[in-house]
Amino acid sequence: MPFYKRNYSPGQLQFITSSTYRRALLFLFERFCRCFVQRLAEVRQGLKFLLLGWVLMPEHFHLLLKPQPAEAAPLIVKGLKEGTATRILKALRENLQYPWCGKMLERLRLPPTMHDESHYRVWQRRFYPFNVYSEKKRLEKLDYMHHNPVKRGLVNEPGDWPRSSWRLYLGQDASLLEMDRLG
Repeated sequence: MPFYKRNYSPGQLQFITSSTYRRALLFLFERFCRCFVQRLAEVRQGLKFLLLGWVLMPEHFHLLLKPQPAEAAPLIVKGLKEGTATRILKALRENLQYPWCGKMLERLRLPPTMHDESHYRVWQRRFYPFNVYSEKKRLEKLDYMHHNPVKRGLVNEPGDWPRSSWRLYLGQDASLLEMDRLG
């Protein structure tokens, strides 16, 4: 994948997408979903960014956030991915008596030529940030992320997917994470 220069515009929202290594379906497992949500809350507490929307899919996530400062987006993603990777790998190693844990660990194993500090990888190295430059684009990105589970055939309605901020936007207090409001 080519590396491109990222442009973080002060005051603009960021729509961030990142995927698991080899598109591993880690977030079909509730334990790992809780790990992701908990870590997102921790990173948010530490880095003080505004969280305006999110969805966790079986093998990727989308966040709509306002980093403060704008250049903090990579730190947010790094904190989220490192923390979840550590916890997920630990849980897989501790539960090798279950065949699916061994299979998942094998899927996350790096080829010998790619070994770095670890022999495993949970996340793809890069992430995709998109500058949300207008209210229309903000609503478009929220709609896209919340309808992602429907488009994938995982649920019939966005509100049926438990791992997103959709319910908050309906005025229900059923989100796993508290959301921020603009202005």
